Amino acid sequence: MSQPSNQNRLFLYDLAKDSIIKTGLVSHGTGSEKRDKNGNLVFSNVDGSLCTSLGRYKIGAAYKGMWGYSYRLYGLDSSNSNAFKRAVVMHSHACVPDSPQTNNYPICFSYGCPMLSPSTLTFLRKYLDKPDKPVLLWIYN
Repeated sequence: MSQPSNQNRLFLYDLAKDSIIKTGLVSHGTGSEKRDKNGNLVFSNVDGSLCTSLGRYKIGAAYKGMWGYSYRLYGLDSSNSNAFKRAVVMHSHACVPDSPQTNNYPICFSYGCPMLSPSTLTFLRKYLDKPDKPVLLWIYN
């Protein structure tokens, strides 16, 4: 999250091959834009904060909801333990571009969810929909 949202900050990494498979843009929560006294994004695990929560997530089952094809997220750390309760999910939205931008910052905001471009989520589905291959989402600053 220390990278601006108009730059690649999503990396699909293959541990076995020690290589990056895909990069992409990802939005952050509108509540995180409040920023601290040093101008850094604010992160929170509090329900209603609309902030992004840092930490590791188990990516759960896919479903079709109000944002289309989405994945439930389960926080694995104290910094994101309320993710499921807060309905923080990984989904796509047309406001997220497919490639880095030079002047479009921030790209757009979610309500705390990691939000991807539709084509990026479509690409990730072939990895996320395999129950025999676990995928860890790690949001860090």
